[in-house]
Amino acid sequence: MSQTSLNNNSHSSSQSPAPPTTANTNGSGLQPPKTGLVPTNNVSTIDGVTVRARIDPTLTVADVVKQLCVNLKTKGPASEYALRDESDELVTNDNLRKKIKTKANLKLVNAPAREGRDIAEKLSVRDTATLRLTLFSLQKFIREHEFAQEFIGRGGVAELVDVIYNSHGNTLAYALTAMQNLMELDYGWASLDNDFIFRVVQILSSTQSLINVCRPATAILKKLVEADPANAPGPQASSSTSAPIIPLGSVYRYGFSVVFEQMRKEKSLLETVISRLGSADTAMCQYSIMLINSLLAHANDLRWEEFVSEAERLNVRRAIMRLMSSHTMMEDLNSCILDFQANMLRVTHRKKTTLVDSQNDLKHAAILNQIWAESKLEEERLESGEILKWRKLGFETEVIDAEFAEVGILGLECFKSFVQRDPDFAKIVLEQLSRPAERRCPIGKCSNEIVEILSDHWAIFAPGYSTSTTFQPFFLDFNKVHGLATTFFIRMWGESGAASDDFTRVAALVRSQVKVALRSENVRSWLEVEHDFLECEYRAVRDRQMKELEQEDDLLSKVPVRNLRAKIYKESYEFVRQQRIRCLLQGAWFVNAVPHISYSSRDSIRRPERPWRFMRLDNGLKFLYYVDSNLKFPVRNGLEDLPDRIEVAAISEIATGTGMPPPGVLRDYSDVPPASPVAPSPLSFSLISAHEGSLADQIAPDASRWADWTDGLNMLRRDGGHVSSKETASFVQALTEIGLKIKLLDLSGEMVEIPSGLTAGPPPTNTDFFFSDLS
Repeated sequence: MSQTSLNNNSHSSSQSPAPPTTANTNGSGLQPPKTGLVPTNNVSTIDGVTVRARIDPTLTVADVVKQLCVNLKTKGPASEYALRDESDELVTNDNLRKKIKTKANLKLVNAPAREGRDIAEKLSVRDTATLRLTLFSLQKFIREHEFAQEFIGRGGVAELVDVIYNSHGNTLAYALTAMQNLMELDYGWASLDNDFIFRVVQILSSTQSLINVCRPATAILKKLVEADPANAPGPQASSSTSAPIIPLGSVYRYGFSVVFEQMRKEKSLLETVISRLGSADTAMCQYSIMLINSLLAHANDLRWEEFVSEAERLNVRRAIMRLMSSHTMMEDLNSCILDFQANMLRVTHRKKTTLVDSQNDLKHAAILNQIWAESKLEEERLESGEILKWRKLGFETEVIDAEFAEVGILGLECFKSFVQRDPDFAKIVLEQLSRPAERRCPIGKCSNEIVEILSDHWAIFAPGYSTSTTFQPFFLDFNKVHGLATTFFIRMWGESGAASDDFTRVAALVRSQVKVALRSENVRSWLEVEHDFLECEYRAVRDRQMKELEQEDDLLSKVPVRNLRAKIYKESYEFVRQQRIRCLLQGAWFVNAVPHISYSSRDSIRRPERPWRFMRLDNGLKFLYYVDSNLKFPVRNGLEDLPDRIEVAAISEIATGTGMPPPGVLRDYSDVPPASPVAPSPLSFSLISAHEGSLADQIAPDASRWADWTDGLNMLRRDGGHVSSKETASFVQALTEIGLKIKLLDLSGEMVEIPSGLTAGPPPTNTDFFFSDLS
């Protein structure tokens, strides 16, 4: 028999002390209590009575509640009641032992289902004071399954939406936060329609909205963007050939296209969101970056160009660059900024692979017309009847769309930016035209070559994740760097006395200077970059390049080899990505960290109750399961030994360098890396939720495990991802270089000459031909 003893300690009730009672265990599977004194918990009731209870940990929560209700003679059945701790965390069979052991103060309260029913009914009351109190409770409880089921079933979502439509100020903030928390569930909010989305857009667009209103509104919009049918769980999400089937009642029915249609109605929205990147409120800034990242990561083909063009026009890159230089916010925003950087790499790659089509795209034609107008030249018709126009600007042919075939609209936009930035562009063109034809610098061709050189430098090989582990502010100002490098190319052409056959030689010279000028990008200033491009003399650059050539192979700079490198880079990245995810599936032990005070100033610092935690990703890649322990123990395969879990979708950021080891761990366990008692461990990381703060604070046992988990988790996220560790980045680069050299051995070993480029012959005069099968 198991015993739960109650003693009444309240001064507000005349009830006599409750006698000890007994109850049989119901096979809950919990271990029997250890011999000795059972811990005592204070339990308060709805009526203000406080009792001291010795609770048998072998009982289920239902049995404990039943005994309390019997002894306290509460009204109604025991199923209408539940236990919570002082922070309103629901006591469950999983955490009951911990609450008993720590002598937590408990409260006998309404059961979640009963609370959900009551709050759904109270939302219809429009008294401001009552409504605020109801919403405050709602935002705390809505994540609980039983509460949510009852709340949704009683029409609570419709009432909550009505409150959002008809309230303002703090009441609106509470209502939006409750909706934000509801949307953490994968059910219950599929009824949100376009009118609701537009209401959220209007709230965000208003510069008068309070910060505590804008934060949850931004998070709601981000969640709607990510609730794309393609992200729905199940086999339909993997189909790339047809639109996924949306099950009835699924919340995965929104996505970028649905949200962006409402955003287009409120022209000021994107501008307002970008302006909030400069907010003094770090959380508001973080929410805004995450919304922009989600929009960039999920933009569909139909509206991609429109959205990206508008964001570029509003100088979103400039806003992020300002954050990069802000030392006060960098710690909290580091991961979000790197996500943005990775998203912009995708944008740049997509522009580079989107062909220029001046015949069918009015925007492309307008840019070309603008470039030609800035040159202040006139078309010529030669005696042969041939038009002489684009060749005057340094292109090789008059088929201007084909001239941008390798660099796409990225090359077109860069050339346009170069033309507009340099007020002397027309003079430069005239100067080149005044020279003999073989001595002219082909400005258009060298502009495209600079795009290729910069693409190689920043590894714009594929639309995958960026392997950069540091900020790249110069990459975010791609057009400006392109302009400086193009000006440098033209200057080197003149100072070296180059002729038409020297284009490759000058390009190699510029490639060398780009590496020097853009080195240590995260710590250098623009003034230093400008000096390297504008002030360096030809002879100094040439001497340095000659020394580099002694150590390098000119073969690696040829276009076919660069294309081969890009292909191998994709394969290498995917290989490392799969390896990292396999490490997560295998699981690992970590130290539970004490959050560093400078990082956790916005939240209360949580001291870990047990020093060790084992974490493992489930096979569905949806949850991180874990168990906390005082000692390491052999964890079986599967998830049976791991009772707790964290939803991967709830992780908005993987922050690094955020925690310190708990006292005593370093003394007792030699495999944990040492750290200063006041500084965070370099092997620590935190799983951050956008609105809950840290979900977990861990310290890895070594650098390899730290790289596996920080990068593996980043690669799982829906709104983009980036590489956190130099180890992962170096693995990708090393595999790329090894694979490239192995491929080249087949050619260089046979002394096969690799051309710098291939020229297509004239098209066939008729269709009377066929392609031969090559054996």
